[in-house]
Amino acid sequence: MTTGLTLLWRCVVTLVLLHEHTAQAEDVAGLAVDPPANIRITDPGHLGYLSIEWSRPSSLQNLTDCTVRYQLRFYDTFTGRWKSVRTTGLSYKAQFDLEKPIQVRMLTLVNGACTKHSEVQGEEVEFVHTPEHTGVAGSRIRDFHCVYFNKEYMDCTWQPGSADPPQSEHSLYYWHREMQETSECPQYIRYPELRRGCRFPREVLLEFSEFNMCVNGSSAAGALEPAFISLEVQNQVKPAAVSELQVLSEDGLLQVQWSPPEGRVPEHCLEYELEGTTESMDGSMWQWTNVTEETTLDFPWSAKREMKCFRIRSKVSGYCADDGYWSDWSQSTCFPEKREKIPYEPWNAFVLIVMLVIVVTAFLIFCFMIWLVRKMWMKRKDQKYTFCTRYQEKVQKAFPPILSPVCH
Repeated sequence: MTTGLTLLWRCVVTLVLLHEHTAQAEDVAGLAVDPPANIRITDPGHLGYLSIEWSRPSSLQNLTDCTVRYQLRFYDTFTGRWKSVRTTGLSYKAQFDLEKPIQVRMLTLVNGACTKHSEVQGEEVEFVHTPEHTGVAGSRIRDFHCVYFNKEYMDCTWQPGSADPPQSEHSLYYWHREMQETSECPQYIRYPELRRGCRFPREVLLEFSEFNMCVNGSSAAGALEPAFISLEVQNQVKPAAVSELQVLSEDGLLQVQWSPPEGRVPEHCLEYELEGTTESMDGSMWQWTNVTEETTLDFPWSAKREMKCFRIRSKVSGYCADDGYWSDWSQSTCFPEKREKIPYEPWNAFVLIVMLVIVVTAFLIFCFMIWLVRKMWMKRKDQKYTFCTRYQEKVQKAFPPILSPVCH
């Protein structure tokens, strides 16, 4: 019985709501909710930070008892997805890639007494703007990347375009939201005399904001194709290398300790990758890695049976940035201490070969001298025997045989 009453009550409520919605729809049927008018995109010269502007539709100019809002959707080419925002204003600023078409979709939303407090949505319209750029074909720079070294300075480097004209001169301009207008690179990196990068001191950088850059240039053949880049500085950090790494032994454990690298990167923003190598007495080796936010790790160790070596590097963790670069590896530290190996150098091999040739040559000369002396001695012996034989013959003719000399 109770279940039947509950179902009946739900049916009554549903019918009432449907009746009210139908009545409201009839009341707002005469209200024209047109899309925003005069949609346009304004470029203030901030290298991709554009202003989208529009006007209130003429059909809603005299509307006073309702709130008019606008839904703006634009395609973010950096993330590859649509972003949406609702506002009562008549403009909105966002970052765009000036090398790709700009896609914007808008519609009008009305809610208030004039719609019986039911939100009415108008038709969505699309606006596409394609930036126009000129320049020598194939002259756009390549391999552009930036590294913020230990939060002290940022180097952005590039390579010339595949068809860069001779005697080209590149220029870099940058902007962020705390600047009134764009500025040129404070210090160009040259290789050897051509501009191949820009060094930004820490004072001109701004973190957690779009940092926009444009690299263009000129040549005898005409202007170069511009390249537009937008990044966030905190995602380009490369910490300094860890300089203090210690390995201690206690109760069958190896404790690996290190200190955070020196510099401006906060300690709580760092994560570490520890690489370990184990070498057994039989010569077998294996390697492993461990990512941690600690500065101490313990490992089991079998005394006198193996040797462990460690090295470490650091990176800004996800708590402080979305991305970053690993630092250089620290010097390797082993336990027990590894005997130093004489480093192989090409000149050592050359000296060894020369010395080997000298020894072999000296040995051959020595053998030749022995052979020559022996030959001379044998020849002299033969001559002596011949002389003695002739002398004996002459003596035998003159004296009795008993007095003849004997040759040996």
